[in-house]
Amino acid sequence: MDATQLLAQAAEAAADPAGLMPARQQMALSLGWHIILACFGVAFPAIIFAMHLRGIRKKDPVALGLAKRWGKASAVLFAIGAVSGTVLSFEMGMLWPGLMGTYGDVLGLPFAFEGLAFFLEAIFLGIYLYGWGRMPQKLHLLMVVPMAITGVIGTYCVLAVNAWMNVPVGFDVIDGEVTNIEPWAVLFNQHAFMQFAHMWVAAYMVAGFSIAAVYAAGMLNGRRDRHHRLGFMVPFAFATIAALAQPFVGHFLGEGLDERQPSKLAAFELAQETDEGASPLRLGGVIIDGEIKGAIEIPYLGSIISMGSLDPVPGLDQIPDEDEPPVNFTHLAFQAMIGLGLLLMAAVALYWFLRWRRRDLLDNKWFLRFMAVTGILAVLAMEAGWIATEVGRQPWIVYGVMRTTEAAGDHAGGLWGIYGGSVVLYGAMSVGAIVVLRSMARRWRKGAADLPSPYGPQSPLARADGPDEVRDCADEKEDAR
Repeated sequence: MDATQLLAQAAEAAADPAGLMPARQQMALSLGWHIILACFGVAFPAIIFAMHLRGIRKKDPVALGLAKRWGKASAVLFAIGAVSGTVLSFEMGMLWPGLMGTYGDVLGLPFAFEGLAFFLEAIFLGIYLYGWGRMPQKLHLLMVVPMAITGVIGTYCVLAVNAWMNVPVGFDVIDGEVTNIEPWAVLFNQHAFMQFAHMWVAAYMVAGFSIAAVYAAGMLNGRRDRHHRLGFMVPFAFATIAALAQPFVGHFLGEGLDERQPSKLAAFELAQETDEGASPLRLGGVIIDGEIKGAIEIPYLGSIISMGSLDPVPGLDQIPDEDEPPVNFTHLAFQAMIGLGLLLMAAVALYWFLRWRRRDLLDNKWFLRFMAVTGILAVLAMEAGWIATEVGRQPWIVYGVMRTTEAAGDHAGGLWGIYGGSVVLYGAMSVGAIVVLRSMARRWRKGAADLPSPYGPQSPLARADGPDEVRDCADEKEDAR
């Protein structure tokens, strides 16, 4: 980078609105933290449903006990997610007045549906928690279904907004005014379906591996009873399907990226210049002083994977300097997502292959050690994917329509103070969640049978986490009716 470019960048930075940097920091913190909890809101109900269904069909008290414990754990995570989700709702207007002031009418419908889905999920979560011992088994089990559906709907609505920011549709701009708004076009943007699918599968990876990791750690500590093996296997099965499917879903999502966002694809592939023939796949590496350093190149593979052909990947030389994203950051985040995803996919494939060959890796300490950290790896892969998506879209907040600098406010005001307060708040909530969940787990390990559900009164009918809480005789009478 020469002196002229450095001076141009310095002048551009000086012209940025004062609210840009604190808005970026605040949004990165809030979204990066909330998205982890959102994964559990999407995937945990289905995992609980599978365990509860197993308990009813097989009359398995261990499975029923796990389903009830997981329901209480999900309530803790849901309550914390409610705080961060509410904060995000206010941040969109507070941090990005240019975006919401201009396109608020375009984005209103998805956000309204997301709020409705959130409240419905909370209602059915409450019914499920307090329905133990009060409702017939089959009806009680069905209360999980609306939880799963509303979690999916709420997440889809949010991702529809993000898909719109990547592929804006559903409006016209005439004489500087946004007109002919079609909210349903935003909600059912074709790109939203694939982006949701990618995030939906990622949610099952995060939730599945995280829950399985808890029981893998328990088995490492010598607790190899059926409770821990079953607690590991059910979420691990969900994580397996997600990990095997994710590379294919991600590939389909990336099709056509050379036309939609060529600058993002160039950053993903570290394509400094447009090659004369098929582009190589570059593993690692960064661009320093206009040259690619430290990359391992595999001929032809870059074009084949990213474009499905032998055509060259469009390089950054075709992108105006002011429209280039932070290339190195985007490239490394994208490759971190790919690398971690492939590592997790290889781990589950190895497990099931060896199990097919009648070797149980749950007796292998090294495998359990790896599984104990897979939850963290899945979270890192998801966060890296979001960084690649959002940073790779820069300098646009709505691609090709509105720059991020146009969306931010002109005054920082108290935004830095709010950011500092948010760091403290999210840190306290993280510590609080860990303390509460560990306390619950410790009491369960000690045999506690009367662990109250969060945020509600207890009655003798709703007590006990063991098999007795199901009231088999009463439920059989209800089923007979």
